[in-house]
Amino acid sequence: MRENTMIWKPNVTVAAVIEQDGRFLLVEEETGEGIRFNQPAGHWEDGETLAQGAVREALEETAYHFTPEWLLGIYRWRHPRKDITYLRFAFVGSVHGHELQRQLDSGILRAVWLSQEEIRATAERHRSPLVLQCIEDYLAGTRYPLELVTHLS
Repeated sequence: MRENTMIWKPNVTVAAVIEQDGRFLLVEEETGEGIRFNQPAGHWEDGETLAQGAVREALEETAYHFTPEWLLGIYRWRHPRKDITYLRFAFVGSVHGHELQRQLDSGILRAVWLSQEEIRATAERHRSPLVLQCIEDYLAGTRYPLELVTHLS
């Protein structure tokens, strides 16, 4: 290993892909690149499993209680204008209970249910290409058991 080299570390994120009655739960959020759509998603925090992170992010960003049922996939994406690589663990599941009075995370404008056509039509306003890729994979029937991810203390 060369001296004085930076250690490369991807940003690990978790996401919830939630479909109900043909519509998907997304968030509209303020970003440095303008107002964008994304799945409920965010950075994985220390002390939680990946699935717990997706549950937390869904609640913080949408006020819905999310139950992960499947791992949709693990996605690597390098932001084209920043020197950042993201490693996203996307989970599929259902929602139950909605805390109507809950304050959403800072920067989240609203949670919104969109059809696949509406999601495709807003692709230029997606936070990343991972948004549509996760929807397409979900619609293709991609699912992996949650046990695929192992956490050891």
